[in-house]
Amino acid sequence: MIYRFLILSDEVDDFAREISIDADATFFDFHSILLDSVKFKKDQMTSFFLCSDDWEKEQEITLVEMDSSSEYDNLVMSKTILHDYIGDEGQKLLYIFDYISERAFFIELKEIVPSKYLSEPVCSYSKGLPPEQILHDDADLSTGFVSTTNIDESFYGDEGFELDELDEEGFSGINEELTTNEDSNF
Repeated sequence: MIYRFLILSDEVDDFAREISIDADATFFDFHSILLDSVKFKKDQMTSFFLCSDDWEKEQEITLVEMDSSSEYDNLVMSKTILHDYIGDEGQKLLYIFDYISERAFFIELKEIVPSKYLSEPVCSYSKGLPPEQILHDDADLSTGFVSTTNIDESFYGDEGFELDELDEEGFSGINEELTTNEDSNF
């Protein structure tokens, strides 16, 4: 049996992929062809989520074994067969490809083709460019840290801060305590 999945992105309007895959394939096979179809690197943590009709996350299927406090069993892509968890046309999944920003592809099983088999999954339809795999806003490339928070002077409180508003006497107690502690450590 062949499954035909439609993959969409809420970030790119004209993006679409259709993947045809055998129902006996694993979620890892699906993960691999999906990443190939969008030319993403395969070095990121990813997960599939089986979803309700309203796109609410239910069962997670992870790339690697993870301890989970979830009410569901811990499922790993390489050990989980598609037809064991997917069986109805219209079934919805999310594929989280960027855990830090919670970015995902929206996947729907569009068609089940009985009595046909595929030895290898294929991307049978491709339209548009995919979203960026990893967002690089405010990236510090020297550390690999990506900041998505814009911190400006209002982050810490009053924007109208005046240096002469500081009470020098308020700091004297702190300075005395630091000096006393330094002396006792030697």
